Amino acid sequence: VQLVESGGGSVQSGGSLRLSCTASGDISAYCLGWVRRGEGKEREAVATIGTDGTTTYAPSVKGRFSVSRDNDQNSMFLEMSSLQPNDTGAYACAHGLLCGSWYPVVNQGTQVTVSS
Repeated sequence: VQLVESGGGSVQSGGSLRLSCTASGDISAYCLGWVRRGEGKEREAVATIGTDGTTTYAPSVKGRFSVSRDNDQNSMFLEMSSLQPNDTGAYACAHGLLCGSWYPVVNQGTQVTVSS
């Protein structure tokens, strides 16, 4: 399965964005996640969604980000609100049979830039 991200952009602090991840095939058997890499920072998982719809969030985004999936459309989404400059980074989608045990994330992702 190949994943393609879209929806990034530049916003001011406090703004909102919606990211989309579209897969080339059936994603229903996979845990999905959004990972981001800020400049000079390690890649981190910010949100995951299991096959049963169970979600987890990094403490830094909890209450501001919401992840969802649509297996019929082979898609995953990330609604981001109250964006902060620290949210700036490249956001990529990940998948794996277990949440957190991702297959290699090879995409550069979609860039989100939040200005103060």
